[in-house]
Amino acid sequence: MTFTRLPCRIFAATMLVLALGLSACTSAVVKDEPVIVAAAEHDGYRVAFYGDSYTYGTGATSEQRRWSTVLSEQYGWSEFNPSVSGLGFMRNRELFGEGDVPGLIIGDNPDAVIVTIGLNDNFTYKAYADELPGQIMSDFERLSMELPNTRLIVVEPFWYKTERPASVDVIISWVRDAAREVGADYIPDASYWVAGHPEWMASDNLHPNDAGHAEIAAQMDRALRTLGR
Repeated sequence: MTFTRLPCRIFAATMLVLALGLSACTSAVVKDEPVIVAAAEHDGYRVAFYGDSYTYGTGATSEQRRWSTVLSEQYGWSEFNPSVSGLGFMRNRELFGEGDVPGLIIGDNPDAVIVTIGLNDNFTYKAYADELPGQIMSDFERLSMELPNTRLIVVEPFWYKTERPASVDVIISWVRDAAREVGADYIPDASYWVAGHPEWMASDNLHPNDAGHAEIAAQMDRALRTLGR
């Protein structure tokens, strides 16, 4: 699956901080739980996002300023974003199978899936280290097998501090290896995109603010153009 339907126009990074209108085709999220809204008829490229609070939009002043929506507006995508704050491959994972976030994405049958999850698993690493590699692979195999005509793009898990516990790079290696195993595209270095930049963080010093979301959108744009196919 390629991005051949993407428009050629690329906005300057400074435009990313502007408030952009949210497509009527996006999902609504209430109290950090995904609530699915039926997609309207559209001709746009449908992109689903499998993520945590960074992709849900925590820290942004509005949903329109979260990086996934900024990027979707920029590329003319129809966005489907059932991301859940606090979610990891194992952390806060109550469902495995029907009804979980991968299941919602499979049900939506998008043209592409962008996976941006794994940060939160650092906070429960000791509890789930033995199960994490298998669950990461299970999620990727499931998305790949159930959506054979969908482009799968896996992003290196985000991180937010200069200090990096050993688990960060271990989890990154598991995500990278699983992505390669299923033949997904992989975007490296995302754990460094906002780390060590307090000016890009919200007052909680954990989530990106509007400028941080704009930076992630700009970095993701460059990475997608580097993939180039």
